[in-house]
Amino acid sequence: MRFYDAMPQSDLTYSDVFLVPSRSDVSSRLDVSLAPDDGTGATIPLVSANMNSVTGARLAATMARRGGLGVLPQDLQLQELDAAIRWVKDQPTGFDTPWELAPESSVADALTLVPPHAGHGIVLRSATGEFHGFIDASALATAMPGARLGDLATGAVASIDADDVTDPRRAFDLMVAADLEFAPVLHHGTVVGTLSRKSALRGTLYSPNVDRDGRLRVAAALGINGDVEAKARALAAAGVDTLVLDTAHGDQEAMLSAVSRVAALGLGIPLVAGNVVTASAVRDLTAAGATIIKVGVGPGAMCTTRMMTAVGRPQFSAVLETAATAREVGASVWADGGVRYPRDVALALAAGAASVMIGSWFAGTIEAPGVLETDENGAYFKESWGMASTKAVRERFDRLDAYELARKTLFAEGISSSRIQLDPSRPSVEDLIDMITSGVRSSFTYAGARNLVEFRDRALVGIQSAAGYEEGKALPVGW
Repeated sequence: MRFYDAMPQSDLTYSDVFLVPSRSDVSSRLDVSLAPDDGTGATIPLVSANMNSVTGARLAATMARRGGLGVLPQDLQLQELDAAIRWVKDQPTGFDTPWELAPESSVADALTLVPPHAGHGIVLRSATGEFHGFIDASALATAMPGARLGDLATGAVASIDADDVTDPRRAFDLMVAADLEFAPVLHHGTVVGTLSRKSALRGTLYSPNVDRDGRLRVAAALGINGDVEAKARALAAAGVDTLVLDTAHGDQEAMLSAVSRVAALGLGIPLVAGNVVTASAVRDLTAAGATIIKVGVGPGAMCTTRMMTAVGRPQFSAVLETAATAREVGASVWADGGVRYPRDVALALAAGAASVMIGSWFAGTIEAPGVLETDENGAYFKESWGMASTKAVRERFDRLDAYELARKTLFAEGISSSRIQLDPSRPSVEDLIDMITSGVRSSFTYAGARNLVEFRDRALVGIQSAAGYEEGKALPVGW
């Protein structure tokens, strides 16, 4: 990456910079590879944040199915993390993971899982595992909340046989021929997944992030206190593919000690450590054994660190400096936080990041943990909160006695509750992945780059005023 015309005189955020188009011989965004070079096996440079309100097992599986990586949060108990990792490993790679309810469940129950939009649905399965049909989510829009799902179900005649799905294009053609927007996929009468036309189409465009056994990859975070080695061994035994040692202040002795101890285990998987914002911290963490450095202090939507403590650094400059140092020592960088638009992801990659970690943006999706709720206007939302907030602290230390828990929560900071609305046109994390990767692919073509390495080399970055940033925003329809 190089700056266009002028060198910066101060640290920069993503809003302070823009990409200048260069001469290009890349004629199509589909000629571009977005695969990061960080050793995680991902085929797109997107990582979901290890936040309780962002990454659960379902979102992690969906991320991997489309080529990204989900990081399960450290606040889960070890047994829960073990179960979540094994659950992700059991999910299909070519089909979607079903949403399942009993035939006795109500429409209101279904609407806590999926909104009433075409392309989504509920599979009905009895307590004994018997398939009882399915509900296309669009049918929920006009059904009474108390209506029994079993009375509304479409039968097995509208399902797809897994043996007929030889490839994603074949799946798409089957659904068009059967005039289906959503359907379960059965193998010998057992539901093995679901498909929509859009998910079948995605199968032709994305390559899943899978391990050597063809199972979806998943990452997990752990803190730096306690018996870190035992936790790391347990997660590796469960099948985790990447370990993330995570704390708000990654440039501290306790982190360096934890990284050294986990690295010494020789688990043979990428080891991520953070968060930091300086070159010196990158050198220290990689010397201790980290292979990927998580960069970002304070740019997240749920984070109040900068306003509470004045600590942090504008994210574009933080990524630019740390990524350059990481390359010198043979490591990689994840840019964690501060992205609001696809342009920000492209700029993080131009600055040198291998992947970009996304939190709150993904919290308002169907696959994120928690139930769907509706506000006073009938809009669907999910609750999100910061990982240093009172809510997160109470969940993390729920086993402490009342006094110690009160001491921990007294100095909690961050947002404990925020409503993240589902975008009616993009309710799924897959919809956001489509939007982000579409924009980033186009950024590559404007730079004349076919892959991430070429993009880092060819990206031309300019510095702009606040007015310049505002000029780039679309105006409301009908202005």
